[in-house]
Amino acid sequence: MHAIPLYKIFVFLIGINIGSFINVLIIRIPKKMDVIYARSACPYCNHQICWYENIPLLSFIFLKGACSNCKSKISWQYPFVELITGIISILLLPRVFTLISIVDYFFLFTTACVFIIHFFIDIKHKILPNSLNLYLLAIFLFRSIYFYPISYWLTGALVGALFPFIVTSAYYYIKKQEGMGMGDIKLFGILGIHLGPFGIIHNIFLSCFLGSIIGLSLIARKKMNLNNHLAFGPYILVVATFQIFYPDLFNKYISSLLFHM
Repeated sequence: MHAIPLYKIFVFLIGINIGSFINVLIIRIPKKMDVIYARSACPYCNHQICWYENIPLLSFIFLKGACSNCKSKISWQYPFVELITGIISILLLPRVFTLISIVDYFFLFTTACVFIIHFFIDIKHKILPNSLNLYLLAIFLFRSIYFYPISYWLTGALVGALFPFIVTSAYYYIKKQEGMGMGDIKLFGILGIHLGPFGIIHNIFLSCFLGSIIGLSLIARKKMNLNNHLAFGPYILVVATFQIFYPDLFNKYISSLLFHM
């Protein structure tokens, strides 16, 4: 067996610690709580968590998945997010370290982190916080201005925002019910800056297709009904993940679904 390079172990350890902070953001951003200075506490008994109870991955194992004070179960979200962030931090490492590849690494890694936060917050609270969307807007716009002509990212943003907005407005006018939330529309527009007009059209159709399949299956299993509001952000993010992180796979296999539907 080949030994794991020390730098990969180091990057993984940094990744799981960032994952621990991501968990803090997932919990506190929707509640508008301080994310820097407030100490972590058990949500059930308010027991303040000591530093040795807050070591990524290890503390969950040592505590056997329960609060040391009240013995309430600790959500599996915590170790899962820590582990997946650590793994992502390694998978995204460039094969050759240059200034451009390092900058690209930080762009992709921070994008992945925001996607994770968005994913869990939208599932739990059915919102896509503006603070996270603004961060994505900043990094996508900065990168796209450098790499793409204005016609690419501006058209992508307009298509991504206006098309869902018009459809949602028409749906509300006809049904008098809210369809897609404004957070989803903003996310489409922001992703359009990076994906361009054709890329964001692919995302819109594929995320709607994926959401419809999952929604219909939940209705068939009586887990929800037509009056329930389905969190749509996760489907946008899943499709965008393939588009941004696995573009060759997406273009070869996934996007071809559009031409066979």
